[in-house]
Amino acid sequence: MKSAVLLLLATVVLLPSGAEAGCADAAAPGVEWRRCMLGGEDLRGVNLAGADLRSGLFNRADLSGADLREVRADGAKFISAELTGVRMDGAELRRADFTNAVLDEASLVEADLRNARLYDAKLRRANLTGAMLDRTDLLRADLSGATWTDGATVCAEGSIGRCIAGSAPAAELDDGS
Repeated sequence: MKSAVLLLLATVVLLPSGAEAGCADAAAPGVEWRRCMLGGEDLRGVNLAGADLRSGLFNRADLSGADLREVRADGAKFISAELTGVRMDGAELRRADFTNAVLDEASLVEADLRNARLYDAKLRRANLTGAMLDRTDLLRADLSGATWTDGATVCAEGSIGRCIAGSAPAAELDDGS
């Protein structure tokens, strides 16, 4: 009887948990990639809208042009990741780490970046309209040409670590000619 209980216990312990099993799932909207390690992966242009990426590791992954709208990625790590042109509108990114990540031309409209780390990240021409940046680490982040959280201010060239008002959004500069 004792060996049967030990065998049952060993079987339960060795079975993959739901979070681990989901890591092998193909990229798709709503995929469960919680706590998955996908560092260095080529995920260019994938649609992960609404996916659960919480506490996932995407270090050095290429997510250029990916659709990450409404993802839950609290505590995820995107260190040195390529995120040019990514769409993260409405994403939950609290405590996410984007150290040295490239988010040029990314759309982060109404993204929750509270307590996120964007140390030395590139956010050139990114759209941060309505983004929540409370206690966000922007040390050495390049915000040149980014649309700031108010949706009206465009950060001047050379805005490093903070947005220095530079000009009105491109739509307002269009004189119709």
